[in-house]
Amino acid sequence: MTLDDLLSKYPDLSDYIKYMPEELKTRCWIRVYPKGTIIHQKDEVLEYFGIVCDGSHRVINEFENGNIYMIERNDPIDFVGEVTILAGKEKTSVTIETLTECTVLYFSRKDFEDWISRDIHFLRLVSRKVAYKLYRSSYNRGSKLFYPPQYLLLDYCVKYLDSARRSCGVIPKTRQQLYEEIGISVKTLNRTIQKLKTEDLIGIAKGKICIDEEQLKEARRYLEEKRHMSK
Repeated sequence: MTLDDLLSKYPDLSDYIKYMPEELKTRCWIRVYPKGTIIHQKDEVLEYFGIVCDGSHRVINEFENGNIYMIERNDPIDFVGEVTILAGKEKTSVTIETLTECTVLYFSRKDFEDWISRDIHFLRLVSRKVAYKLYRSSYNRGSKLFYPPQYLLLDYCVKYLDSARRSCGVIPKTRQQLYEEIGISVKTLNRTIQKLKTEDLIGIAKGKICIDEEQLKEARRYLEEKRHMSK
């Protein structure tokens, strides 16, 4: 796949590279990653910058005890390595893993640093994306500190069904995935699932959480009540 092919397939990319130095067109490269691939690992030396043109990925933090915490999920257009480079750091602080097949346009770190020093439009787009992620992360972190685990799990399930445009169904996530994405311990997660099941706010089907239409209505009512009480 060439850069022209990429622009034809993903026209949103054009706004990001319209003032790109001409010489970079011959020095960039393209990679397509299958689902479940590690794009880069925490604490690796970062030698490149990437523009994610297609596909979704997750940003995770891995700890020495083996625990994994998902910081965020990102969709295109997005970047790989921008925080490390803008912070002036040598090594990455997070791991990036593809959730779907991802297409990434790459540049060397040196070329990227030179590019943003010459192209204020591109620098503004990159900075805006970084600021948006920080805003989202700060906003969501408050919820995890303030609300009880029942709220966090129900909120996750409702948002999942809403994003899938479904009024009921199975949440196809393992306990490990829920732990990583919601950010509560496995022990607390299991206890919370049992409590919500006892209160008939969720069901269990083949080990997965499921919610019917009546339970979804009750879940929305519960979440709204908690939000109202917090004001």
